Amino acid sequence: MKFRYTILYVDDVPATLDFYTRAFGMDQAFLHESGDYGELATGDTKLAFSSTSLMRQLGKAPSPARPDAPVFEIALETDDVPAALARAVAAGATLVQDARQEPWGQTTSYVSDPNGYLVEICSPVTG
Repeated sequence: MKFRYTILYVDDVPATLDFYTRAFGMDQAFLHESGDYGELATGDTKLAFSSTSLMRQLGKAPSPARPDAPVFEIALETDDVPAALARAVAAGATLVQDARQEPWGQTTSYVSDPNGYLVEICSPVTG
């Protein structure tokens, strides 16, 4: 078995894909003609989005994400955290934590996307 994709529930899939391409430089891999499902090209594991309306039609009751009380985070690795953070904020991400050096040898920062999902922008761990 292999980990194939993570799906985040959002109100507007096309707008979310647009945000992630602008904020993080990811490429859109797929958008269903209905606009209810889309994927970003992120390597072997895909980051996908499904509309909350579709999930409700399928009998699920998704809750909104809360960056002040997250239950998970998306971590995106880069060699230039300050530049990636500036790009994300310029694209509409909300700053949660500015870039800082961690004692374990990593630079970390946090933003929330327009849906409230927490996104860590971090460097590789070096220590």
